Amino acid sequence: MGAATSSELHPIYHPPENMGNITIRNLTITPLELKEAERLVKPADPGNTGPGGLAKITARITGRGHTPLEPTAAAQPENAVSAKQQITGVLLQPFSECPTSVPAPDPSTSEQLRLTFEEPGTGHLYVAEFPDSSPQSLVMRHATADPTGKEFTIIYLPRACYLAIFSSANLPAWMSSLPDSLPLSALSIPGTHNSPTHYTALPTVRCQAVSVRAQLANGIRFLDIRVSCDPNSSDLALVHSAFPISLSGTKYFHDLLATVYAFLDENPSETILMSIKREGTGKGSDQLLSQYLADRYFGGDDTRRWYTAPRIPSLGEARGRVVLLRRFHLDDSLRDAGLGIDGSVWPDNCADGTCGSGQIRIQDFYEVGQTEDIDKKIELARAELERAGQQACVAAGEFGAAGGALPLFINFLSASSFFNASCWPDRIAAKINPSIIEYLSTGHGAPGKGPGQLTIGDSGTGVVVTDWVGHDGDWDIVRCIVGWNSRLQLKA
Repeated sequence: MGAATSSELHPIYHPPENMGNITIRNLTITPLELKEAERLVKPADPGNTGPGGLAKITARITGRGHTPLEPTAAAQPENAVSAKQQITGVLLQPFSECPTSVPAPDPSTSEQLRLTFEEPGTGHLYVAEFPDSSPQSLVMRHATADPTGKEFTIIYLPRACYLAIFSSANLPAWMSSLPDSLPLSALSIPGTHNSPTHYTALPTVRCQAVSVRAQLANGIRFLDIRVSCDPNSSDLALVHSAFPISLSGTKYFHDLLATVYAFLDENPSETILMSIKREGTGKGSDQLLSQYLADRYFGGDDTRRWYTAPRIPSLGEARGRVVLLRRFHLDDSLRDAGLGIDGSVWPDNCADGTCGSGQIRIQDFYEVGQTEDIDKKIELARAELERAGQQACVAAGEFGAAGGALPLFINFLSASSFFNASCWPDRIAAKINPSIIEYLSTGHGAPGKGPGQLTIGDSGTGVVVTDWVGHDGDWDIVRCIVGWNSRLQLKA
């Protein structure tokens, strides 16, 4: 038998014909240059797995145009396959998209791709390895001896062969990096629908996988609270529609507030928008609810904890406080002073509506009775994201490009049907949340890529209200929403 040739020892890598090349989108304010790609594949001999059970195919990258893969003469570990790829021009400017000639990981195998990026002029190197079996967001690791650089989170979409890079946020205190002057309506804010409904309950009542405390620690800053008001007690029970949120006993609003206050005491840079609505079987009226709240919950020592002016505040005004969004009518005694951002006249089941006060713009289409209605819901949510992204905060106050006050966009991803198990909250979230992650990664903030092909402003998302976040540790949708706040830093 003759001696093996170089190509037999180090065969040239040929990707499958049906596999596309990676497109990368840099959704940070930091320019990044792609420097190296390593393809990690299972070795031919399953009995010799090498480090981590994977072998390497290496491609060195300097840009976009490329020459064919060539075998490298460097000595390789046993069972490793190595090849070189010379490319020019893969410099990812902030908020730009760049196609590459790097083939995506083969979805028919357990192949991974390792990309190394450099922040130009700093020497800082960052490494991304994907795809990964973990449901948690992947954070790039530092590949320099002095890891004093930034942190980046990646979202990989295998169906689209697409990699989005977001600025990693310190989720317990992500608002700390934003200036005081921004109105809350300029921010991208993740929220939850029927926020405290993580207890054992009827399947259409339970909307969340984890507790409010866990939600806040992982970046949620909008809470949707429904209470039942009883004329014989100022203790407000937490409900969802006519039902209690737990089958193991009544849960109360004052205990929820204790959780919220404790979080804000630990994280004074943050604010929490709280929507309060009267539901349940209690015989109390909206007017009675407004009196209970003003007297027992918003007054006395707790006055400092609430922002209850009837307007959208700046972040500086709201830090460390709960901002009231009022979805109930006021008692006459409270009307002159006002109480919270007025959402008392709320459009029902709307695709794009405005509340009576004109301060809030809403997508809350919730009547999803059949699985085919989920696609409609997804398109409505994407369209509202695109409209929110058109807003531009051009001054320190609450003013947009047209000179009017910026409305607070509230975009509900939630929906359900009591009579169709395939349309219960968790089932709908399993379809809607990944679709919105894909849109936020690939289409949001890109002119002409949204459903209406609209122009863009600051590319904020507004408040995006979700079901079943944090299930099995998956917070990708929260990281995508929070990540869009970095666009505002370009205006600093």
